[in-house]
Amino acid sequence: MAIIISVGLVAGTATVRAQEAPEAATADAASSEGREVYEAVCQACHMADAKGGGDAGAEIPALANNVHLADKDFMVNVVLNGRGGMPWLKDLLSHQQVASVATYVRREFNAYPEAVTEADVDRVASNGPASPAPPPCTSC
Repeated sequence: MAIIISVGLVAGTATVRAQEAPEAATADAASSEGREVYEAVCQACHMADAKGGGDAGAEIPALANNVHLADKDFMVNVVLNGRGGMPWLKDLLSHQQVASVATYVRREFNAYPEAVTEADVDRVASNGPASPAPPPCTSC
């Protein structure tokens, strides 16, 4: 009987791992795409460490440790529609790329684990630019 139980546990574990594997592969692909978009489009201004203009006097906000990015819709809106000196990217990036880069920045440079989905980007895009903008961040 002990052999049957252990075989059942091993088979059950294999089934769970098989079910988790596609999700992990999808998450890895999205993270890779998000990193690639960040490096190609965002990094030139926001820097490799996402700390923005910093002490150089530039008006480029840090994305790292940015409390505004807790609201995934805020980040999606800024990426799509721009804000201040940041250009809008809705004509440059697909909704999937926006979702990937937003998820990457929220996870890599902040502690916001919730993924931004293409459906989130579709919803924000259909609502148009957000208004009013949140108050300025004193630490950005």
